[in-house]
Formats: sequence, structure tokens, C-alpha cells
Amino acid sequence: MARTSFTGPVASANGFITGSSTSPLAVTTAGNVDASYATTSATTGDTRLSYEKLTFTSTGSGETARFFSVVSGAGAAAGGTINGAHISTEINTGGTISGAANAIRATLGGTATAPGGTLSVLQLDTNFGGSATVSADSAFIRVTDSGTAGRLTRLMNVATGTGLFTAGTTGTLAGGLKIRVGSTDYYLMCTAAISASCRSLRNFWKQRLLT
Repeated sequence: MARTSFTGPVASANGFITGSSTSPLAVTTAGNVDASYATTSATTGDTRLSYEKLTFTSTGSGETARFFSVVSGAGAAAGGTINGAHISTEINTGGTISGAANAIRATLGGTATAPGGTLSVLQLDTNFGGSATVSADSAFIRVTDSGTAGRLTRLMNVATGTGLFTAGTTGTLAGGLKIRVGSTDYYLMCTAAISASCRSLRNFWKQRLLT
């Protein structure tokens, strides 16, 4: 089918499908299977290139959007990366931000007074087979600097009054969360309780540094 252009909105009672699970669209040259490009000069209000809304009215489950990248060829992503989704926000020459800009903004909320369930703004899953052995560089979160300047020096910026921060400095060492910096593993200390004194924390690190 040749390229077809429309001058107005196009509606479908049953949605739009490209290929199928048993007969997917075969792509042999790198490119965008589905692409939309636009610019906006609006001075107020929100402009969205794509807006999808799904309302659950019964006991079913699902997602508003599901992105699923599958690798079946050996040595994939040679010199590149493969992502389930890659979402970016750029501030280019001449552009400045007077409010806020995020590469990803995830919001959990609603008007229910007792929603129940296990709620989180972000859930990170793994789903490997029983015989899989992942590399030592694998982690639930990986932080990289792709640019050459403007590097971020903070892992988190927690707004005051969120309830995430507990005043105090140290407590009884209960364990640690393993992280990797470069090729070395470290541990973020976890304490069983918070106290007002820094003495035990200072002594802990003094002992570690001297041994």
C-alpha cells in the first residue's frame, strides 16, 4: 500500500493494528515503524503529542501502555543499547526552564480514601529464567552521564515535608544495600534506629578506613 495522507482526524471503531502476534511486520532496515513529529508555539496550557486514557470499571487489570522489546539474536545492541522504552527531555540552545522539566514524571494518586493494595510510584521488576546468570554490572538502577558537561552531582533531591527524611544522624548498623560505583561494590548503610549522636557512625567509618 502506498503512503496515504489525510487532512482531518481519522477514527476507527476497533483501533489500529500493525502486524499481528503470529505475523508481525517484518522490518529489515532501521527506522521508525510509527512516528509523529510536531512543534508547538502555545504560550499557555499543556500540549501532548500522544494522550492515552484507559479507565478500569470492573475487576480487570492491565496498562494504559505496554512496551515490550524482545531480543532473540545473539550479540544484540553491538555498539548501542536496547531499551523497553527510552524517554528523553532536552533543553536545547535558546531554551530555558522557568518551572520544572523531567525526563520521566510518574504520579500515583486518585480520589479514593482507602485504595488498598500494594501501591508504589515506581516498581522495578526482574523476570529472568531459572538458569540465567546476570553480569556483575547489572543492577536495579544504573546511573550514567551521557553528556560531556552539566553533570548531575546528586542521586536524589527530596523535597522538604515529604516525610521521607528522618532527622538524626546515626543508629545501630543493621545492614547495607549493595551498590556498584565503577567496577567496585559498596554498601549503603542501613540502621535499625535513628539517634541524635554521630559518634557511632564516625567510629564505624574510622574502623573501616583503618582496616
